[in-house]
Amino acid sequence: MSFRDRLLALTIVLIWGVNFVVIKVGLQGMPPLLLAGLRFALVAFPAVFFIKRPKLPFKWLACYGLTICFGQFALLFWALNVGLAAGLASLLLQAQAFITLAFGALLLKEKIHRHNLIAVLTAGIGIYLLAAAQGDDAASLTGLTLILIIGAASCWALGNITNKVIMHHYSVPTMSLIVWSAFVPMTAFFVSSFWIEGPQLMVSSLKNIEWHNLFAIAYLSLLATIVGYGGWSYLLSRYQTSLVAPLSLLVPAFGLLSAWLLLDESLSGLQIAGVVVIALGLIINVFGQGWFQRKPLSNSDVVL
Repeated sequence: MSFRDRLLALTIVLIWGVNFVVIKVGLQGMPPLLLAGLRFALVAFPAVFFIKRPKLPFKWLACYGLTICFGQFALLFWALNVGLAAGLASLLLQAQAFITLAFGALLLKEKIHRHNLIAVLTAGIGIYLLAAAQGDDAASLTGLTLILIIGAASCWALGNITNKVIMHHYSVPTMSLIVWSAFVPMTAFFVSSFWIEGPQLMVSSLKNIEWHNLFAIAYLSLLATIVGYGGWSYLLSRYQTSLVAPLSLLVPAFGLLSAWLLLDESLSGLQIAGVVVIALGLIINVFGQGWFQRKPLSNSDVVL
């Protein structure tokens, strides 16, 4: 991975890490499904008037939009709504890195190298340390919330695989894919908000929208979606999923650091240790090919 792409990856995970603080701010006075619908509405408009529709079948646009955008966030919001702690959710959602690697090996026949496995296992230990530091929040993890959050992570992983397939077979511009696929989650979230949150709450929230809601919508659409998923799509089109997907494991680390800096939340020694271990795992994943045996493992040798 080039230095420029490493810098891009670092920028993306930083944006996504701060994303959790921004969502917390944006949800003050705004129901979650409506907030998500407005997020993708701003992704689509006004950009759709200036960016041509990608030349690929609608089914692929729908598949991308329904997995990485609607499916992921709908299941995440559901899990949060039935009691899963937000901090624990942000950690468990990173299971997408492991699921993406499995899908990449099984569906795309991508090779997984030894340093990829070592890196993911190392970062996984860091995620475990962060989860252990949640303390009482662990009680919010029930059978239902576990299924929902793993479903959300699986949707993200399927979106990654869909992106790889689209870029391989159609070579569409990244921004074109992001902007036009936004119509799918935008529509789905607005319909869900109307059905679940109700038209009265939707109208009341829009009439009483405040500056912090507008800031959150702008951040989530322009930075977290267009820059974040646009850059993520670009990286997936250039590199194997085994190199790109584990980078998301750094998201909760940046989330904790941003909450510490912006919300004055404290960091425990266990959390600091988890952040350091995750960073070590990702360093191994990016630079480890020159440190370990270069021979890739065959699919038959990899246990996922």
